[in-house]
Amino acid sequence: MAGVPEGGGKDEVKTQFVTREGTYKLMNLSEYSRPNRTMVNGQVNTPVHVSFINLGDQQGTGGERICFNVGRELYFYVYKGVRKAVDLTKPIDKRIYKGTNPTCHDFNTFTANADILQLLVGFSQGQVQLIDPVRRESVPGKLFNEERQIDKTKVTCIKWIPGSPNQFVVSHSSGHMYVFSEDLPCSVTIPTYQTFKQGDNFSVHTCKTKSTRNPMYRWVIGDGAINEFAFSPCAKYLAVVGQDGYLRVFSYDSMELVGTMRSYFGGLLCVAWSPDGRYIATGGEDDLVTVWSFHDHRVICRGKGHKSWVNSVTFDEYTTSLDDLDSFEFAGSDEDILMNINKSKFRESLKSANSMRSSHRNSTDTINSMTSYRFGSVGQDTQLCLWDLTEEVLRRPFGRHRGSTIISQNAVGVGNTHNNSHSESTQQLSNSLPNSTVLDDSPIIPNHSQSHSVTNKFATLTLGDHKHKEKHKRNFSLGVKSDKMSAFKGNHVRPLETVKMLGTVQCPGMNDVPMLEPLVCKKISHERLTSLVFREECIVTACQDGYVCTWARPGKASLSQQTQPTAQGAATANANGTVV
Repeated sequence: MAGVPEGGGKDEVKTQFVTREGTYKLMNLSEYSRPNRTMVNGQVNTPVHVSFINLGDQQGTGGERICFNVGRELYFYVYKGVRKAVDLTKPIDKRIYKGTNPTCHDFNTFTANADILQLLVGFSQGQVQLIDPVRRESVPGKLFNEERQIDKTKVTCIKWIPGSPNQFVVSHSSGHMYVFSEDLPCSVTIPTYQTFKQGDNFSVHTCKTKSTRNPMYRWVIGDGAINEFAFSPCAKYLAVVGQDGYLRVFSYDSMELVGTMRSYFGGLLCVAWSPDGRYIATGGEDDLVTVWSFHDHRVICRGKGHKSWVNSVTFDEYTTSLDDLDSFEFAGSDEDILMNINKSKFRESLKSANSMRSSHRNSTDTINSMTSYRFGSVGQDTQLCLWDLTEEVLRRPFGRHRGSTIISQNAVGVGNTHNNSHSESTQQLSNSLPNSTVLDDSPIIPNHSQSHSVTNKFATLTLGDHKHKEKHKRNFSLGVKSDKMSAFKGNHVRPLETVKMLGTVQCPGMNDVPMLEPLVCKKISHERLTSLVFREECIVTACQDGYVCTWARPGKASLSQQTQPTAQGAATANANGTVV
């Protein structure tokens, strides 16, 4: 994938970018794709997703594995990260599917070891397959919803239930979410359901059968497709985002709705929890990232940087800095948390991540003791945005903040303009003043008393008006309401009163919450970006044309220069693989 270093033309694809930690560099020899490096047919609209698993070091080859889908193909490789070049001619497993495309996948981290590796794969026609890519010849795959009796629509998200060896959750574009058990058979006929629980705009059902069969539960959520869901770090809560624009947070075991949030407009496409479970970040068709507080049940800020839909958002635990880790607690009671995760191990991982982060900073940096969350997002605009959520934002009360802007010199590479009278001078000050400056309707005056402000170390924070300038044509998909509404009536689901939420803490106006600007906003691909993963030594991104790229963190670019496999050799490997 051709590109230029940071500082080239505005529309040129970047191969590196700079943050306060240092320079992130694209590792060209660590790029994963089809073995013959051909692009995906433009008519295929299935997003490229990436999954990782660590099996421990085996015979010196490293224990990390990567799985990604491209069109109707599924690839499984040893992941060599930033240390060695990838050999695309030697996939561990490759599968080519007929009549359907893989859409999402997830490894079972609970049972994974050198002998067993369970990988769930969801498909565009609604089927779900359980495979073992390591023992592909001795362990046949198992199909769920094979005859499409349970659901005929595309699988949008699939995840193993944390801590469970055999249960997983599958969501579909029908707006239904199903709980399966690996050990149970599926119904051979169209299931008949009975209501188990219901609430505001959701209901839970069980199958009417003499013996227990899959699906164990069916959730009907919202009005339109379920686009993604994510379990909290404590595994007690489930965050679900859908095409109706709602974030819904459930207590998974009790099946109770504990919180909601609505997008500014359009559907929500992605969701992620912060490492401590205190915040949830979402992205969607409003071109914004939105951060919702689990504790306060309110939107605490939005982020403006993307020029099109946000396809993926995730937190970076390796550059997240949490003050007073010893008093750090997850959402939920200690008893519930200890049943699912080991908090002491997680504290150690965060402390290790914070130590790594500190090593990239100046020894005189006073921000180490402050709380900040780093998260990233990628979108249809081919841009990668990195954001910092700091104490200065977290402590702001809900209310009107019209016309004020907080500027920082560290908000680099932001290709956006403000729609106020100070926009031009604001950009100049952000690159020249050593201290943070607060702008409002009064003249621009530096605030020297805030020379050590948290904002001086992090991304720009805007509290002004937010007005989108449409620079491209987009088609908004608002879900198939006719079919879903008939399902709601049959299941006695009560719709939320959307109008009443506008201007509230669940859906605040643009002037009611702070507006973040990204720390970094760079065009890194020619095609729309579909996946983003933060790892200890690198950042991994994937785009729609089938390229999975590795970006080495500062000081980690130590890739040995090995010869890239030739196209002819790669074509030979392309002949191998399993056709399903």
